[in-house]
Amino acid sequence: MRKLPWILVLAVVVWWTVNGLLSSVQVLDILELRGRPAPVPDVLLSEMLSSWLWIPGTLLLLWLVARAPLERERWLVPLLVLAAGTLAASLFRIAAEIALYPTIGWYGIQPEWNRIQVGNLFKDALRAGLIVGVGHALVYAQRNRLREQQAVELQERLTQARLDALSAQLNPHFLFNALNSIAEMVHHDADAADRMLVQLGGLLRQSLESGRRQHTTLDEELDVVDCYVGIEQVRLGERLRFRHDIDPELRDAWVPRLMLQPLVENAIAHAVSHRAAPSVVEVRARREDGRLVLEVLDDGAGTPSKPGFGMGLSNTRARLECLYGDAHSLNVEVLPGGGTRVRVSLPYVSGARDG
Repeated sequence: MRKLPWILVLAVVVWWTVNGLLSSVQVLDILELRGRPAPVPDVLLSEMLSSWLWIPGTLLLLWLVARAPLERERWLVPLLVLAAGTLAASLFRIAAEIALYPTIGWYGIQPEWNRIQVGNLFKDALRAGLIVGVGHALVYAQRNRLREQQAVELQERLTQARLDALSAQLNPHFLFNALNSIAEMVHHDADAADRMLVQLGGLLRQSLESGRRQHTTLDEELDVVDCYVGIEQVRLGERLRFRHDIDPELRDAWVPRLMLQPLVENAIAHAVSHRAAPSVVEVRARREDGRLVLEVLDDGAGTPSKPGFGMGLSNTRARLECLYGDAHSLNVEVLPGGGTRVRVSLPYVSGARDG
């Protein structure tokens, strides 16, 4: 608005052109009804020029409104500026009309200029006031649009900051747990600890390569889970049995990065770590009605004392809320025969198609 973009200038020219054409049609109809038809070119020239004389004044007033709009806290100076602009636009049109009268002859006979122009000054001031009102509507609409854009950008930045903070919590969480597992084995079985370090290297590589990405493919996410489970299988031995039930067509589906690993970790902690008998942890993935459904199940007798809480589940809940809002669901269910199932439903997006 402050520089009057070309689209606004074009809109002003088009508006007064259309106004001149409509006025020409009206004058021609009135003269025809009165039995005094006039040449169409003469009427067009007269009415179009009369309308076009408002273009400079309109642009001036819109520019002044953009520079000094009326504000609740600041209105006196803008009011004086706009009043001066209104007067200037009206006087310009009056001066131009007087100067062009010998050529155009709007009134047919030489008018009494004092009487005519006093009336014109009043009418022009009213028109100028309407233009000022339109200018304020444009200014306020633009401000509202900018506020909406800023609100959206701010929300995106806050969401990204929250996601970064959650990721910053999650990365060291599972890495430190893996290091603790290695520390338990290093004094008892050096070969096992060595294998665990290899798996930890895979976890670190996945973490570093992903950087700040919030999404990855299901196939890459399963690689992270396999590395983590490999570490835990060395520590827990036959007590931990892990398997996949994954539809091959879903391996390129987008999922939040490091979403499955904390859920698998949670299942191992509650179903395997406190039991001497072998336990099964399973990851499933299928597609239902255009959505991706992921499940982490265990057959352990123990269940979380506070379902839905803890670092793994609470972090996953928060991240899914940031990424999907109401378009996701996460449910924790205690199975009738013992064990727990965590079910996550997400919009299905193919990484190969939309990545």
